[in-house]
Amino acid sequence: MVDLYVKNGHDVNGTPLEITITDGKIAAVGTELLGIEAKQILDLNGSIVSAGWIDDHTHCYEKLTLYYDDPDKDGVATGVTTVIDAGSTGADNIGDFYEITRTKKTNVYAMINISRTGILAQDELGDMSRVQWDVFQAAVEQYPDFIVGIKARESHSVVVDNDVKPLEMAKRYQAKLAEQLPIMVHVGANPPELADVLALMTSGDILTHAYNGKPNGMLTANGEVKDFVWDAYRRGICFDVGHGTDSFNFQTAEVAFKAGLTPKSISTDIYHRNRENGPVYDMATTLEKMMLLGYDLPTVIKMVTEAPAANFNLSHKGQLKVGYDGDLTVFNLENQAKELTDSNGNQRTTTTSLRPEYAVVAGKVYEVEEKS
Repeated sequence: MVDLYVKNGHDVNGTPLEITITDGKIAAVGTELLGIEAKQILDLNGSIVSAGWIDDHTHCYEKLTLYYDDPDKDGVATGVTTVIDAGSTGADNIGDFYEITRTKKTNVYAMINISRTGILAQDELGDMSRVQWDVFQAAVEQYPDFIVGIKARESHSVVVDNDVKPLEMAKRYQAKLAEQLPIMVHVGANPPELADVLALMTSGDILTHAYNGKPNGMLTANGEVKDFVWDAYRRGICFDVGHGTDSFNFQTAEVAFKAGLTPKSISTDIYHRNRENGPVYDMATTLEKMMLLGYDLPTVIKMVTEAPAANFNLSHKGQLKVGYDGDLTVFNLENQAKELTDSNGNQRTTTTSLRPEYAVVAGKVYEVEEKS
């Protein structure tokens, strides 16, 4: 007797796929599973099933005033089974965030902001006295199963006159931790210069907002990828989409795609405002934009399953294998014209729409909310 039997599905390549889940873990995977007795059966009637989608850049600590949301509105309501909050909280408030997330249906993890306050204000790293090792270390040690990374926001409105000093401190803290955590670095308007930020990053660190359309971005005035960007890419820096309100540009992403500078992971940088009003809306819409640029379905699904799991050492997630967490996303592809908008207001029309149907978290089935 298994807890959940998922039958009559297909994988992203069109191969028949069935799965059983027991005690929150995947118990069996095959093209056809015979003789299964289950407490619950989910008949997919030919829908596509993948490992649960992971959004590795969200803002979902509900008590903030700038960037906040309910993790379940970013998560299971949209087909995403795991969200990682990208530095909304620091040492002062990450404990409260942890307690709130224990009642959520969605798996929630967090990156700890290098500023102890988190994003209470836009310029949390404008005052370096907020960067303190003792409280940072204590928080990381207290929540080892919740804190999966470090966040340093390196754009002018955040650091003010501190340039790359916050990232320098983040790298020092990373080196001092007993268990090394990846650093995700937000980039935007300069100073600091993108070249100086990337020079400090090392293999396994994550550059989010990588495909923005800002002057301090990856492209030259002639529309070519800058040499120092290629150098960082080849050194093993993980390029992450981090769409957000201001940080994804169709042309930048298209140039990068054609040049072979592909993201390792796709994330939304979602919070209540860009979820409700766009241009983000949800992970499915973000995937549609990437597919419109030329990425195929297996590739984009890997970028929201295996890749973020690897980025943040979630060794029990991101793949459909026996013993892995019983997290699944069930969805369909539909031939439907749809207008897609990037962060600069540029519009393009897709004819391929992704429609999530279910999010399965540790074997529990949640229906995706219908879009209004």
